[in-house]
Amino acid sequence: MKKEVIKIPGLKTPLGEDGKPLVPISMATRAGDFIFVSGIPPLDYNTGELVQGDILVQTRKSLENIRTILEAAGSSLDNIVKTTVYAANAGYYHQINGAYREFFAEEPPARTFVTVGAWPMPFDIEIECVAIG
Repeated sequence: MKKEVIKIPGLKTPLGEDGKPLVPISMATRAGDFIFVSGIPPLDYNTGELVQGDILVQTRKSLENIRTILEAAGSSLDNIVKTTVYAANAGYYHQINGAYREFFAEEPPARTFVTVGAWPMPFDIEIECVAIG
């Protein structure tokens, strides 16, 4: 089995001073029947800029981005089997759940919620997932 990097049409990511992507990652890779989506912050893929706003705005944007990535891979939110939510503050838990329910109203995937100290960029949430392709 060989991994396949999933290309996201129109994706713009933050660039470093050297003009290369600031973070050397693939947004998603496929291995067999599984799609592995990297931790996705609230990034505006049209501009490459981080979306500013409260935790609800950031959570929705991260989940919208995951939907876009999975659709580019020929999958969908319904095929997610596991997510990991990384948040800058455990106090966001209930607000994140509110936004999360908008995307996973029925039969939500397995999930782990982890608080982190900080990121080197100005955002408060990052979500990763594994989906069936």
